[in-house]
Amino acid sequence: MLDLPLELTFQSVQAKRPKHLPTVLSKTEVERVLRQMSGETLLMTQLLYGSGLRLMECLRLRVKDVDFEQHQIMVRDPKGLHDRTTMLPLTLKLSLQAQLQAVKHLHERDLASGHGEVSLPNALTHKYPNAAKEWAWQFIFPSSQLSLDPYDGKMKRHHKHESVLQKAVRRAAELEAIRHRFPQSSPAPPQTA
Repeated sequence: MLDLPLELTFQSVQAKRPKHLPTVLSKTEVERVLRQMSGETLLMTQLLYGSGLRLMECLRLRVKDVDFEQHQIMVRDPKGLHDRTTMLPLTLKLSLQAQLQAVKHLHERDLASGHGEVSLPNALTHKYPNAAKEWAWQFIFPSSQLSLDPYDGKMKRHHKHESVLQKAVRRAAELEAIRHRFPQSSPAPPQTA
């Protein structure tokens, strides 16, 4: 290094981010897309729409985050890192309870096979070593398969991958667009080879 002052002056300009408005569907369009869905992905999409959850907030929901008595969902470590509560729509209460029953059976099978752990946030694994197997910490929308946790090398059940829901919504929207374009009274759309 020469430690000599630069004689040139630089004027830098911060690049502006392009402003893209999100595509917002009307209530009718949302209802039509939802009619094309079923099962867990339908429930997840309804939670996104009815509770104002973001995609990853929905996927990371744990059993203990839902308060059926207060009709609330606790969102932990959201985008702004400030925990918040949001409403649990009454129309989804029964569907969510049925989902929890299915997850409970899956968790019991995992425990019986020597697994049943989930990853815990931050340092809770060290503070509460048995919490990873507790029912309250299980994901509401668990992955269909166990996977190796990269941090401790144990087989655990993570939450569903975001692409599962993204693909389901995209497929439902495409099906609805096709159905809307080719109503039942008109001939079937042409087949492509």
